[in-house]
Amino acid sequence: MLNIAVLVSGGGTNLQALLDSEARGENPNGKITLVVASKPGVFALERAAKAGVEGCVVRRKDYATSEEFDAALLETLRAHNIDLVVLAGFLSVLGPSVIAAYPRRILNVHPALIPSFCGPGMYGLRPHEAALARGCKVTGATVHFVNEECDGGPILLQKAVDILPGDTPEVLQKRVMEQAEWKLLPKAVAMICNGEVE
Repeated sequence: MLNIAVLVSGGGTNLQALLDSEARGENPNGKITLVVASKPGVFALERAAKAGVEGCVVRRKDYATSEEFDAALLETLRAHNIDLVVLAGFLSVLGPSVIAAYPRRILNVHPALIPSFCGPGMYGLRPHEAALARGCKVTGATVHFVNEECDGGPILLQKAVDILPGDTPEVLQKRVMEQAEWKLLPKAVAMICNGEVE
């Protein structure tokens, strides 16, 4: 049984998808045991509490350097015997020490089909705005391993989502979450926990 930490920065919709998947028994070899938020008061912490999962805050601005933030985050993960780290809308960049401590054990979900609309600054509505501005007919989501290049780690799963006439970035964001992110992320986590991916 792998202990999973989910790192969040906002509402926690992807966290909820993972919690729901776990409750349905879709990940028998993994359990979410910790939710780490990048700031206090985010709704994701309420979701964690409701599910009986411990939540804590490790805030970048509480530390003088990125290295100190990474050390504090690592200490928190190690104190909870975390085996797998899932970035679910976590807006702080992980440094080399965290990535080195969890080789091929950190997953991220990105709201576009990497290599399109990814990299530094491409989060939230921005990938959807970019896809619409480019006139794309499809977009989607990607779950990938995290390495030291932003959105540059090996791709594990992708799912395409149609862009429809009249879509706004907000409407497209919701469709990508519902049709791709909330399905791909639980599946990827279960694949790792089941030993299907080395």
